[in-house]
Amino acid sequence: MTRLYPVPARVSEGSPSKIASMDDWRQQWLAAKDNPDGFWLDQTKARLAWTTEPSQGLSGDFHNIAEQQVAWFADGTLNVTESCLDQHLATRGDKVAILWEGDEPGTTRTLTYAQLHAEVCKAADALRAMGVQKGERVIIYMGMVPEAAIAMLACARIGAVHSVVFGGFSAEALRDRIRDCAAEVIITQDQGLRGGRTIPLKATCDEACVGERHVRRVLVYQHTGAPVAWLPERDVWWHDAVKDASADLAAVTCAAEDPLFVLYTSGSTGRPKGLVHTCAGYMTWASYTHETVFDLREDDIYACVADVGWITGHTYIVYGPLCNGATTLMFESTPLYPDAGRYWDMVERHKVSIFYTAPTAIRALAAQGDDFVTRYDRSSLRVLGTVGEPINPEAWEWYYDVVGEKGCNIVDTWWQTETGGIAITPIAPATPTKPGSATLPNPAIVPTLLDDNALPIVGPGEGRLCLAQPWPGMARTVWGDHERYVATYFSTFPGYYFTGDGCRRDADGYHFITGRVDDVLNVSGHRMGTAEFEAVLISVEAIAEAGVVGFPHPIKGQGVYAYVVLQPGADPGADLMKAANAACREQIGAHARIDVVQVVPGLPKTRSGKVMRRILRKVAEGMPEALGDVSTLADPTVVEAIVAGAVRV
Repeated sequence: MTRLYPVPARVSEGSPSKIASMDDWRQQWLAAKDNPDGFWLDQTKARLAWTTEPSQGLSGDFHNIAEQQVAWFADGTLNVTESCLDQHLATRGDKVAILWEGDEPGTTRTLTYAQLHAEVCKAADALRAMGVQKGERVIIYMGMVPEAAIAMLACARIGAVHSVVFGGFSAEALRDRIRDCAAEVIITQDQGLRGGRTIPLKATCDEACVGERHVRRVLVYQHTGAPVAWLPERDVWWHDAVKDASADLAAVTCAAEDPLFVLYTSGSTGRPKGLVHTCAGYMTWASYTHETVFDLREDDIYACVADVGWITGHTYIVYGPLCNGATTLMFESTPLYPDAGRYWDMVERHKVSIFYTAPTAIRALAAQGDDFVTRYDRSSLRVLGTVGEPINPEAWEWYYDVVGEKGCNIVDTWWQTETGGIAITPIAPATPTKPGSATLPNPAIVPTLLDDNALPIVGPGEGRLCLAQPWPGMARTVWGDHERYVATYFSTFPGYYFTGDGCRRDADGYHFITGRVDDVLNVSGHRMGTAEFEAVLISVEAIAEAGVVGFPHPIKGQGVYAYVVLQPGADPGADLMKAANAACREQIGAHARIDVVQVVPGLPKTRSGKVMRRILRKVAEGMPEALGDVSTLADPTVVEAIVAGAVRV
């Protein structure tokens, strides 16, 4: 039985949270389940700066979602930047809003709430001068600089819809997103910095824009000062654009259900999905979950070391913390630069009290030894969080014992781009924890495990994780393709949102996420479709067919294992792996790397031509004895050849 860890005294003492005990959690969870309208109307009115307060709570449900989208607070109006900025000016104007740690240790900037408000207004005025209108889409392709957050908020200030693209994505991936949301303006920077290396963001943006005549402006922030190619009729320097702009621009009023942003996530079909998050429901959920899960206090220094290119950065670097008036740290570098003590040096210098990172980083740091941690003072830490993928018990215990010195509660958070914010998690001052378990649902989250017959599992068991009721932060649709949204999330189990994850629930009702049950890989917290990899691989001249699956990886959580069928006469030598990864880097991004390539005579296909992926997964996992029935394959001998030639991982 997994050990239950009580909440450390350092965490529970003096907590201002309304969920400070398990009794509090039960009361709020039941209130949100049984009376969602009343519960969430109270929350949103207390948290957000409304222009017109809503009288409606929840509209719609999961049973009729194809015809009627779920909506929250639909008769209210607001601008989210007034919740993130204006409402704090009178009482927190001089408080640090963004604390930036650059690539080199000790390179820092701070922006108070008053300064951030002024910078957002100037950037918003500059965008408006470029002709950006309410509802138009703006792509943001930047590194981890404060201007990335400013750009997001500037779009929101004028009612434009931002779509942040991770700075590691390739020109092709960027182009796909520009086209899908029909963006006419892109915000980028000359170069990014990460781990002592430069990232050619402007050059990649230029490549993505070749032939894209609808892109009329590229706004460029000067970060490193490196020379960049320039199109005077299209490109505009950020510093020139904001020089004479207004530092006190009135916010554009938006409807509660107006889109705030579109964020693309990988799908099993290979074509990224532009998930749409709306203003009021998303902001309410971001604020509530950030304050509640992490037990936020007024003097906290809060550090989420993710990237704003992902949903974690949106919700828990920018929107949630700023709505709550917190000091939020933005981190440009990597956990191993210049050495494995970087995080803990930063904790000591900035007196970080809440620290939120990915299991991948924790495993990588644990492998470097304890000395990189213990040489730094971490006594300011109170809450440690994990995000992006399930954390294995060994890494959890190292995080608890070594980093937190047994004095911090670990909030192992499960959620998705689609959920908008944390869904299943410990509440820092209230929930006893278990290594490797996301524990219990947040209020509004009603998890249900379904078996192979789509029947709910009562009590302990393992099945497909579904959510039975809407919550405010859920994505409303896929940009321009509501049918795909319904088909992806609501068709497998009608009446439920299907997460795509498997889950085990123990006798205490605690949830253990067992991983993806569809064809999306989770590599170091980056979700990538197997179809994306396969499409790239078959573009390599030597490769005729490809089948890609995940396998357990000691550092990344999940690695990428590629089975490839070669073209006649092609050389299966060492250059094959180089060519495959070069293509992945170019077409997907630097984060897309294949760990194992196995040359096979054929892929295990059914008579209808479908690749039987479970066979490929079991071989990749080193479990050929668990292949199951292969009688439906068109050529069962292919499996024997795959097993015989399996690369040990």
